[in-house]
Amino acid sequence: MMADEAAANVIPKDDDESAASNTNTDNMVKWRGNYVPKEEAKALRHVFDELKDYFGHQKPDPTVRVNVASLTHPGSGPVWRGNLDFTYQIDGEHCNLGFIGMDVCVDLIPKRIYKDGELMLKDYGNSWVYVYLPRETLNKFKQYVKIGTGWSVSTEGTVDDHNRDMVAIEAKLHHLTGQPKPSFWVAKDRDASIEGMSFSRVGSVQEVNESSSQQRVHRGIGIFSVTMEVEGTQHFKPTPGSRDEVNLSFTLVSVRTWGITDCVAPIVHAPSKWF
Repeated sequence: MMADEAAANVIPKDDDESAASNTNTDNMVKWRGNYVPKEEAKALRHVFDELKDYFGHQKPDPTVRVNVASLTHPGSGPVWRGNLDFTYQIDGEHCNLGFIGMDVCVDLIPKRIYKDGELMLKDYGNSWVYVYLPRETLNKFKQYVKIGTGWSVSTEGTVDDHNRDMVAIEAKLHHLTGQPKPSFWVAKDRDASIEGMSFSRVGSVQEVNESSSQQRVHRGIGIFSVTMEVEGTQHFKPTPGSRDEVNLSFTLVSVRTWGITDCVAPIVHAPSKWF
């Protein structure tokens, strides 16, 4: 489904976020200019358009189950990988989708960090960004992963802000030629409730990041694909219990933002793990 979201990101269909319409086939509907199965379209509208069942601070627990279909080994190296799948209960039906929403802050402040004359946080804002969220929110997501997959999640790839009880995640961004760049949407009415907001697409995260006026910390809903990474040799497939913890790799595919915040302290130095 990443290719379908890509078309929506690159060529938005006007500003109509709910662009699903029936086709002549019984099993396919149109969502953002792409034909997708009805069940998938229902889940896409649920997550991307209606912003439902996302993980957020002081929000009800989302009605979603986390699964990992299978782990695969690339043929070399010590890591097995598997994409997380999310099963949403929508109108009495179980709908699967490879994306999950989280209430986050996206940091588009440039990182000019050098050590011995070498830039440390390379390609920031193009291939990756920091996103911040309460530790409680990330822990809740980890609980869902544990319940759904049997695996405990490590803290690898996160930076703690103990003063504010926040966590920073290094979120990947698709940026190579042919890849769908993550879309950036802004609220039309910022005074509305989240459930009542509508959004306009203003470009990709990379395009917004190039504007000096937008190089701030943005508050909103980030929508991610998530990959699970487990250490193991090529000839021995790991299973829950055979390894202590797994790592999660987050890829930001879209952002729905309703403003800029000064309440989060952005990372302005290279975390110790970079040295």
